[in-house]
Amino acid sequence: MVIRQRAMQAEDKRERHDAILDAAERVLLRSPDRVLNVADVADEAGLAKGTVYLYFPSKDELLLAVHERRVDGFFRDVIALVEGPPPVSIEPMFGLTRRHMIDPPLYLPLASRCFELMAHSIPPEAAAAFRQRMVARLERAGAGLERHFPALPPGGGVALLRRSYALILGLWQMAAGSGGENSHCAMVGPAPSPVFAWSYPTELEIALRALWRGMVVAPAALEIVR
Repeated sequence: MVIRQRAMQAEDKRERHDAILDAAERVLLRSPDRVLNVADVADEAGLAKGTVYLYFPSKDELLLAVHERRVDGFFRDVIALVEGPPPVSIEPMFGLTRRHMIDPPLYLPLASRCFELMAHSIPPEAAAAFRQRMVARLERAGAGLERHFPALPPGGGVALLRRSYALILGLWQMAAGSGGENSHCAMVGPAPSPVFAWSYPTELEIALRALWRGMVVAPAALEIVR
């Protein structure tokens, strides 16, 4: 999409901002193994490279913004779910996780990359602002989970989301080397031991269900028994 070179109104600036992120996603999807080039993003968006830098001072901050938009989409849907009428079960939560994080080919590689960028390349003030926005999302979603799952103590909703994300990303990183879909853990060389031959989606499903049952189902069942 080619848009105007000068964005004068707030709506125009938002349009420009979103168009740059859309262009960056398309570039990343076409060449997931290449380092993102701002010039390629500018060409894709029909803008001058300098215009992209007006919105995103570096390619690393552009990558973080692409990732954050995906994160924000996930949390918007989670918050709409947990702030809606009861009952809420774990199945819709797993469905949102698959739709926003597991199925899209860009989410997990970019999330992994952004952890590195936050530690080494993103300016401290930009990293701090990102973390503050994440705190707000986590606290709101976590509070909603606690309303639907009384077994969760205060702060337990945030802890559950944090542990879930650690499983999602950590297991994906263990599955590195499996190819485009990262669906299996693979070893270079001869046929791997069964210890390393596992399905990422299957292993993740098992791990997440165990975590959620342990935090939101098992404690409630123990209270009933008592």
